[in-house]
Amino acid sequence: MLHAKTSVVDGVWTTVGSTNMDRWSFLHNNEVNAVIISSDFASEVEALFERDLAQSREVVLEEWRSRPLLPRIMEWFAHLFRRYL
Repeated sequence: MLHAKTSVVDGVWTTVGSTNMDRWSFLHNNEVNAVIISSDFASEVEALFERDLAQSREVVLEEWRSRPLLPRIMEWFAHLFRRYL
């Protein structure tokens, strides 16, 4: 699972970091992003994203709904602590 957030704008401006683009993250979480202005770096990030995408698999709703009981219980339990995770 990849947790980093990346964005490339116009093939030059890139940001990589942990910040979620939501109010809670901006106000309460200690997050950090790096901003890099470089077309070479932007191209590399885009290539890495394409590689990750090629190795990914689609989450199909029916498969997700029929997942085993233990992962469902663990997800429910983790959800109780979502503000602290």
